[in-house]
Amino acid sequence: MALPRTYSSQNCSIARALEVVGDRWTLLVLRSAFDGVRRFDDFQEELGVARNVLTDRLTRLCEEGLLRRVRYQERPERHEYRLTRKGVELWPAMMTLLTWGDKHYAPDGPPVIVGHRGCAGALTPDLTCDHCGARLQPDQVEPRPGPGAGL
Repeated sequence: MALPRTYSSQNCSIARALEVVGDRWTLLVLRSAFDGVRRFDDFQEELGVARNVLTDRLTRLCEEGLLRRVRYQERPERHEYRLTRKGVELWPAMMTLLTWGDKHYAPDGPPVIVGHRGCAGALTPDLTCDHCGARLQPDQVEPRPGPGAGL
């Protein structure tokens, strides 16, 4: 029996969410947006994704309201992509997925440490700083190379 190509036949919120963010590149585009990437060429360079695939993912994320397209230059017309409130609401899920991946698939340690900009601490699984205990939000953290970065 072949698997369906969509999850639309399932009455399940996880399935519905996967319809939006469950393909190969979408979460990586969102990860880059959380890391401060805004412009098409920067997404393409960071991810190494084909331009047509990136165009498709950015268009879909804008249509779904996770990103918004904002003009930053008139001639030639250029746009950047910014997270919306709906997009930012995915941050806890993405950090949970990161923590799970670090635990199960990072044999040399985490490749990235999500660091608290306000101190020397790092994000914990409960989204607090391991140094000062502050409850962290996406705009209060920055990625830093971890022991598994292979630098």
